[in-house]
Order: sequence, then structure tokens, then C-alpha cells
Amino acid sequence: MSRAARSQFPGDETALHREGGRSGDTLAPRWRGQPGRLEVWYATVSDPTSHTGFWLHQELVSPVQGGAFVHGIVTAFPAKGAPVVARYGPEPVPAARPAGQIPAAGGVVFDPPRLTGHVGSVAWDLRLDDPGTPGLFTFPAWAWEREALPAAQVVPVPSAPCAGSITVDGTFLELTEDARGDVAHIYGHGNAERWGWLHAELGRGDVLEVVSAVGRSPGLNRMPPLTFLQLRLGGTDWPRDPLLAAPLWRAELGLPTWRLAGTLGRWRLRMQATLPDTHSVAVQYADPDGDTVTCTNSELADAEIVLERRTGRRWEVAEHWQLRRCAHSEIGSRP
Repeated sequence: MSRAARSQFPGDETALHREGGRSGDTLAPRWRGQPGRLEVWYATVSDPTSHTGFWLHQELVSPVQGGAFVHGIVTAFPAKGAPVVARYGPEPVPAARPAGQIPAAGGVVFDPPRLTGHVGSVAWDLRLDDPGTPGLFTFPAWAWEREALPAAQVVPVPSAPCAGSITVDGTFLELTEDARGDVAHIYGHGNAERWGWLHAELGRGDVLEVVSAVGRSPGLNRMPPLTFLQLRLGGTDWPRDPLLAAPLWRAELGLPTWRLAGTLGRWRLRMQATLPDTHSVAVQYADPDGDTVTCTNSELADAEIVLERRTGRRWEVAEHWQLRRCAHSEIGSRP
């Protein structure tokens, strides 16, 4: 984007503009002992130079009936060969634990900036050096704070340089200085009926975060996906209210490619993400009510993103990003 275009983003749409900001410790656990809750912390990393990817997904599940437990999934995406998946846990949630500490299992350390562990044939020792930029509220901050929706996601660390190594089946992979990652947090009653997710590093700390989902409630499960989106450019997060803007996006969920498009005032955004079969994994896990869900994930996905601005009667391309084997994306579905 040219300096002139960037200075105008989002131009005269002042009602759809805000500066990003933190709201307390958005990584701290929110579960307070209630049954029927799901809390997720995940970190994703990609190295565009070595074409290495990494996904660490950790859950606290409080079933509708039974005791709460912690388990997780780790996946390494080497440049050559198939991705390698390993699971850890489940382990009961300790009755007493330090306040603010993310519960762990299997000896895995999920304590950003430190991420370490050894599960099966995958070992990792990573450090995500948070540059101190504001967290990204994919859903409205008030919805996260008040737990006003069935589930919500926040990205406490939207874009950070990542250093360290990953070992897969005895092969040592050291990340290059171009590797970057993010850390996100989800809390609610369970997974959506189906969903699409994208995290795209756009350079200079700019990111695009997308969650497009269909609810599980009767009636809602037959509706089109509702999309929550935040685009950060030069420290500005857009749109101002993700919930107000959500009906303006149109998403088509599917594999291996899913896409969305929408227009807000003088700005139009189009996105297409492709999860290559050779660099994707399909994993299954359960909701608090026992229903299962399948997630197809790739940290080496491709994405094309186009941001346009209307000038008079014409649409002009303000920015065009093409990510090759370094976008993070997934599609969730019911068996």
C-alpha cells in the first residue's frame, strides 16, 4: 500500500475504525469451574524461508458430566514429507493451581513467550518474543470480557518473531530469522457447527485474522457463516466493531479452498485460502457435550488477499498480498 493510501485507511469510515488495545491479561484462564465449557490456547508458527510450520493446540475441557481435563495436539509441518501429529494428555485439571497460570499436561510448557515440549516423535523449544503490540480482538472486546457469545476468540500475541528449533522423527529443524508466530485464546461452550479460520502475516507487524463460523443452535446451524474479521495495518484495526460488520461479509467454506468477500463503505476486501493436501492434517476432538468435530489444519497454507478502495465510481487496488506456504488456516466440520 502506498504511503498516501495507508494514511487514508480506513479513510472517511471513522465509524469503522479503532486503535487496537489490550484488555487485562487476555491469556489468563477464564474457566471458573462451570460444566459445559471449552477453553483453548493455541500457537501457530511458519517460517517462509525454510517452509517449516508448527501448531500447538491445548484445551481445557469441562464436560457436561464428569471432571475437567487438559489435553493437546502438536503438529510439525516440515518442508519435505508429511506433517507429523502427536497428542498429549488427557490429565485432570489440578484442584489448586497458581492464579493466571495456563493449565498444562504431558510436560508441555505453554507459557508465552516460552513454548517447549516433547510428545511422541515431535520435540520443540521455541520462544515467541512478543514485540509489545496490542492484542487483536477478532470478536468485540466487550463480547470477550462479558462472555456474551457462545464462544469468542482473542489474539493476545498477533505477530511476533519466533526463534528456536523443532525436531521431527529425529530430524533437527532450526527456524530462520524470518519465522513468525501468534498466540490465540478461545473460551466458550464448545466448537461451532462448522468454521473457517485464517491468520495471515502481512509484514511489518500487519496481520489479517478471520473467523467465519456457523452456530450449532437449531436454526442457526442452517444459516450462512457469520464472519468476524480484523485487519491490522500500521497499528490501525479495522473494522471498528467486528460484530456490526459481520453481516457484510460473505464466506464460502470448503476444502481445499475457502474464500470470503465484503464491502464496508469505501473499502472492499477479498480473501482466498487454500490448504494443500500434502501439508494439511485432519484431527478430531470432542466438545463438552461429547459430540465430535474434525479440524483440517495447515500452517503452510496459501492465501491471496486483495484490499481495494473506491475512488469515485472506480475500485482501485490499495494492497495485494500473496502468501505461499506461510498462511495459517483451517476448516472445521462435523463428521
